[in-house]
Amino acid sequence: MKPLFIVISAPSGAGKTTLCDLLLQTYPELCYSISCTTRQPRVNEEDGVDYHFLPEETFARFIKEERFLEYALVHDHYYGTLKAPILEVLNERQCMLLDIDVKGAQQVRQTVAALPPDNPMRDGFVDIFIQPPSLEVLRQRLENRGTDAPEVIEKRLANAQEEMTHADEYMYRVVNDDLEMAFRRLCDIINVKSGIHT
Repeated sequence: MKPLFIVISAPSGAGKTTLCDLLLQTYPELCYSISCTTRQPRVNEEDGVDYHFLPEETFARFIKEERFLEYALVHDHYYGTLKAPILEVLNERQCMLLDIDVKGAQQVRQTVAALPPDNPMRDGFVDIFIQPPSLEVLRQRLENRGTDAPEVIEKRLANAQEEMTHADEYMYRVVNDDLEMAFRRLCDIINVKSGIHT
């Protein structure tokens, strides 16, 4: 299997987490990228499992040393993806899965495009946008979750609408109308890009 660097983005409620979990269960050679953050761990969160929790001064030093593939300030806390673990995984002939928002994906795309063609991150790069069938369906899914207040749902929908305008920037788009079919489409993309033909 060719080592792939798979970047997946989706609006909140489009089913990205479920699809990523299914991919990790299906492909044993797939590793999940763990982001860094300067925020404090929440209850039940583990360092090195959920996030790499870093002090602000360490994060700032890593920015200066250009260790991040991408990073952003979100709600007063920094979040970022380190280059080294991705390269390590790809050099071991494994694949890396990065679940990231549209803005982060834009940064990753720019960074990867500037790398030499033989760099494993560039050579195996594939980005996929998962989208809901429509905003109405997304609204129903968010309401059915029963976890968000109406104003939070409206905010998520407004964000989703904006994020969906960037879908064309991705190599592939997968509409999650039916989970099984969307998952099959994702597997088809990975199999073709990695040289597995099933």
